[in-house]
Amino acid sequence: MIAAMAAWVLARYLLPPAVSTFAPFTALVALQATVYRSVRDCLQYVLAMAAGATLAATLAAAAGIHAWTFALLTLFALCIGRIRRFGEQGTQVAIVGFFAFSSGQGQIDYIGQLVASVGIGALCGLAAHLVLAPARHTGHRQQAVTDLYTTIAQRLDDLADTLEASDPDRNHLRQWRRDWRRLSAECERIRHTIEAEIENGRMNPRPAVSGSGAALPRAREAITVAERSMDHLRSMTRTLDYALDSGELGSLPAAFRPRFSAVLRAVAKAMEEIGQASRTDPYLLDAKIDEAAGELNCVEQEERTSPETSPAAHTLQGTLLTDAGRLLADLRSGRQSAAST
Repeated sequence: MIAAMAAWVLARYLLPPAVSTFAPFTALVALQATVYRSVRDCLQYVLAMAAGATLAATLAAAAGIHAWTFALLTLFALCIGRIRRFGEQGTQVAIVGFFAFSSGQGQIDYIGQLVASVGIGALCGLAAHLVLAPARHTGHRQQAVTDLYTTIAQRLDDLADTLEASDPDRNHLRQWRRDWRRLSAECERIRHTIEAEIENGRMNPRPAVSGSGAALPRAREAITVAERSMDHLRSMTRTLDYALDSGELGSLPAAFRPRFSAVLRAVAKAMEEIGQASRTDPYLLDAKIDEAAGELNCVEQEERTSPETSPAAHTLQGTLLTDAGRLLADLRSGRQSAAST
C-alpha cells in the first residue's frame, strides 16, 4: 500500500494525470510473494508495456488512428502477448497498447510519459520489497521434513509391533492405512513449501543461515524418497489388513513375523537418518540400509528353506518381502541424492 501510494504521489507530481495511474498499478505488480518473483513479474510487465506502446506508436505513425488500425493493433498485441517471455503479463501488451493508441493517439510524448510512470511504479515497488523482504524459513522447512520422517519411522515401529502381536488390532491397521494417505498429502504440501522457500531465497537481501543453500535441495530430495517409500508402505499395510481379515496372517510360520518385524525396525532407523535436519552421513546411512537389507536377506533365506507352508501363507510372505525389497531399493536409489545434495 505504501509503495502504491508513493508511486502515485510521485507520478502525480511529475507527470500528467493521464498516465499517473500506471505508477501505482506497476508498484502493485512489483509486490509479489518473493523478491525473485517481484523482479521477474516487474520485468515482464515492463517488457509487455514497451511492446504494447511500441506497437501502438508504430501503427499510429504508419497508418493513422482508424477502426481498422485498432483492429490490427488488437490482433498483433494478442499474438505478441502469447510469447512465453511475457509470462502472466502477456495481456498487458494489448492493454497498454489500447491506452497508448486511444488516449495518447500513438504520440511519442505520451508514450515517453507512460514509460516514466511505469518506471516510477517499478522502482517504488521493488524498493519497498527490498526494504521489507520476506523472512527466510529454511529451518522450518527442514523441521517439517524431520517431523514427517519421524512419523513414518514411528508408524513402521508400530507396524512391527502389530505384526509380532499374538492378536493384532485390526483397527490399528486401518488407521495406519488412513495415516499413509494423510502423510502422502503432507508430502505434497511440504514439497510446495520447500519450492516456495527456494524461490524466496533468490535475490533475498536478508542474510542466510550457513549451509542453507544445500539444505533445501536436500530436503526436497528427502521428500521424493518419502513419497516413493510410502507407496510400498501403503501396499504392505493393505496386504496385512487383508491378511488379518481373511485369517491368513495366522497361517504364517512362527519365525517369519518377528524376523520381518526386525526388517521394519531397521528400515525405520534408516529413514530417521535420511530425515534428520543436519547433513546426512552417507556412510552411516549405507550401514543402516545394509543392516535392513541383511535382515531382509535372512528372512528370504528362511522363507526358502522353511518347511512346506500353505500356498496362501507362501503368497503372503512373498508379497510382504517384495514390498520390503522395493522399499529398500528406493532408499538406496535416493541415498546418493539425499547424502550428497
